Amino acid sequence: MEKKDIYEHLAKIYLDASSNKKKKHIKDSKILRNAALISIPALAVLSILTYNIVQNHRDSRFEVALYLQNDAVKINFNFDPAKKEIYDLKLNQLNLSAYKALVFSAKKTDITDTVNLKVEFTNRFNERSEVYVKNIPYQWNVYKIPFTEFKRVLDWSEMSGLSFTVEEWNAKGKKGVLYVDNVKFLK
Repeated sequence: MEKKDIYEHLAKIYLDASSNKKKKHIKDSKILRNAALISIPALAVLSILTYNIVQNHRDSRFEVALYLQNDAVKINFNFDPAKKEIYDLKLNQLNLSAYKALVFSAKKTDITDTVNLKVEFTNRFNERSEVYVKNIPYQWNVYKIPFTEFKRVLDWSEMSGLSFTVEEWNAKGKKGVLYVDNVKFLK
């Protein structure tokens, strides 16, 4: 092969390679353009959805909770000899002054029974206050009781106990089961 043939051969290889680079560059730019065309509407839809979620929750506050107990507790009442059944939580001088409400779930097992539940707080100074939750339903229901409903508790800084009580005079049937679940305090 002569020098001229070698130069022509090398030029042909170089020109073919550079045209392939140009084709690849054009192909890459088309991919980028298509990705941009797809991602811009997707980002717009995501922005609209986020805006709607924020607007829907603008007035509602996110709540901070302190969970005491998140497993269902069974209050099995039988008023043949007893007059009441109690589920008692020891709070061990827990400071609840930063919290605003008690939240829990409850349900009964007998659809025909009428059961009312007494919820009572006690503090270190033996201040006691109760609230009655009437007509506990057959299916789970969430109850939120503001601390302001417990009128006789003035100091929430050293709480000693929380109890859930089913009393004979607050249940239609003499036997039954009541469940309490997800006991927590909200700020």
